[in-house]
Amino acid sequence: MIEAKNVTKSFGDTKVLDNISVKFETGRCNLVIGQSGSGKTVLMKCLVGLFEIDEGKVIYDDKVLSRMSFDEMKMVRQDIGMLFQGSALFDSMTVEHNVMFPLAMFTDQSLEERLERANFCLSRVNLVNANKLLPAELSGGMKKRVAIARAIAMNPKYLFCDEPNSGLDPHTANVIDILIKEITEEYDMTTVINTHDMNSVIEIGDRVFYIHTGKLWWEGNKDTILDSDNPELNEFVFATKLTRKIKGL
Repeated sequence: MIEAKNVTKSFGDTKVLDNISVKFETGRCNLVIGQSGSGKTVLMKCLVGLFEIDEGKVIYDDKVLSRMSFDEMKMVRQDIGMLFQGSALFDSMTVEHNVMFPLAMFTDQSLEERLERANFCLSRVNLVNANKLLPAELSGGMKKRVAIARAIAMNPKYLFCDEPNSGLDPHTANVIDILIKEITEEYDMTTVINTHDMNSVIEIGDRVFYIHTGKLWWEGNKDTILDSDNPELNEFVFATKLTRKIKGL
């Protein structure tokens, strides 16, 4: 579990996060939604330690991030998998070398062991016989799947996904959603997803947190979000292009 307690973050005179307290549960897809500029990306960067918070605590399984020793922090970061908005693959590396990159950086595994793990992860995201391809030879959905394979290469306890469906067509986006949910449950990870895609919310939103002007404005799940009486949330939800499936048409 990851918990933020009374987290506040400002840049100059601008308060971006205002006293946010949330719990992200293990084995579930925890989705953070909100308009651009609402603070959800800053919250994610605070959670992974890229930004130092002004007030409050970030807690990983009962350990406060800011109080960890260097070695404890290193261990936590090795337990984190990241799926970036643009996939962030290395253009000059093949698919298998992209997936093996964190293994080469953080483990003393042999090349044979790294290849075995890379092949397993690529198989898990339904990408076989793609090892020698370069990112330029991949579709957008394939790039996302390679990025997921790399994110799980270290068998992480925590998975952070920043707009995983950005730039994907609805069908491919749904495939990525289902894959993230399956992996979350299969490996019992604490998964935190920043998204503005309401299809993702309805498909995999075990827990949903709506951030509005830097504050936690609403929390619930995919079964309760469409029935909320929160006016700001409703404006956000129904201003988003919903599929016919979501509308029940």
